[in-house]
Amino acid sequence: MQRELLSKLPAVHVLADAAALHTTAPRWAVVEAARRAISDRRAALLAGTAQDAVVDAGTVAAVAAQLARPALRQVINATGVVLHTNLGRAPIAAAARAAIDEVARGYSNLEYDLVAGERGSRHDHLRGLLCELTGAEDALVVNNNAAATVLGLAALATDKEIIVSRGELVEIGGSFRLPEILKLSRGILVEVGTTNKTHPKDYVQAITPATGLLLKVHRSNFAIVGFTSEVEPAALVALGKERGLATMIDLGSGALVDRPTQRAWGLPDEPTVAETVASGADLVTFSGDKLLGGPQAGIAVGSKAAVAQARAHPLMRALRPDKLTLAALGATLALYKEGTLDALPTTRMLGATAESLRVVADQLAAAIGTVGGLVVAVEPSRATVGGGAMPTAQLASWAVTLAGAPADGLDRQLRQHAVVGRIEDGRVWLDVRTIAADEHETVAAAIRALGR
Repeated sequence: MQRELLSKLPAVHVLADAAALHTTAPRWAVVEAARRAISDRRAALLAGTAQDAVVDAGTVAAVAAQLARPALRQVINATGVVLHTNLGRAPIAAAARAAIDEVARGYSNLEYDLVAGERGSRHDHLRGLLCELTGAEDALVVNNNAAATVLGLAALATDKEIIVSRGELVEIGGSFRLPEILKLSRGILVEVGTTNKTHPKDYVQAITPATGLLLKVHRSNFAIVGFTSEVEPAALVALGKERGLATMIDLGSGALVDRPTQRAWGLPDEPTVAETVASGADLVTFSGDKLLGGPQAGIAVGSKAAVAQARAHPLMRALRPDKLTLAALGATLALYKEGTLDALPTTRMLGATAESLRVVADQLAAAIGTVGGLVVAVEPSRATVGGGAMPTAQLASWAVTLAGAPADGLDRQLRQHAVVGRIEDGRVWLDVRTIAADEHETVAAAIRALGR
């Protein structure tokens, strides 16, 4: 009986042909799904847990569609966290996407000087824009800010002592810690001060003939409040100049938006790149995909001498950016130069008012309509900046909430439609601050599907 049932299992090509009628997935995915389905059915027959040799073509088609789906794909961020690290941080502007397409579709002058007709440098493309926007003498780009930090430390203080406050020995995403990054640069860590208080005299007392660099790290992903004291960048730079030592400041998130605008958006003051450069630091490093709102990149700006040292270091070859990053970052920086902040998704989301978001939330709820078994409501929400930036910031926002069924189940079903919200108070919250206007119908359709 078992042998007879096994003989009735369909051939792979026959099942694949039947399944292909139910899906647009490529042939390789349909064939692989058919193979898996037949193998599973054979195992079930041998184990005695199946009573027939029937394999459903529709199920095979669904599996084929899953196999063909890219592992990395677009999702809708409804969490209210603007720079959500797990969801790719900053969505880039339309102009940046167009720049990527323009450069990616063919060849480019990445390292070719079209005027001179000879080899050029990829480091020249964004130097002018970065210097203009930050006031720096020179600039370079690498693939992320951790890379910029490693490169800067290695260029300025290899095998030398690097003095840094204990209150600034930060840990960034993925459990990477500043002391470990410093070790990679072959610098020698010298900790000064305490967790909550560091004074100029602490740096002075730590300086020795082996000292190579005074380092300051902006605490962009956490805050120390209360009985605190730290040395401001200008004071640290003055000490460095007095003692003939280089100074480097790692800003982490890196804001190009001025402080008055930050305050108007309801954000706490974040030091800008321009004012940090104005302090006279030899090197200032920051991210391209956090507050700047561009692609993943690390940026180092500062004096000609310091940037030249970093650019000439052997690590530069391993950390240099590719043409797509440079294209997207260049387009992003151009929007800052033009003053069109509304064209940048990150700054647009950060600057949205609570009043405007209430209107958006009402519109989304209306588009959702009545969903059987669910209670759909519009409620005040609190959004955050995320991405290790402005840790104390709370942005007044609005959300569509879902109740009437277990929240974890609703959340799981929404994720099947690539809609990621948050669970709070036993409900699913979909914060409209981080939902793009052209994503509303997708979100509404995903919620309506919950009632089927």
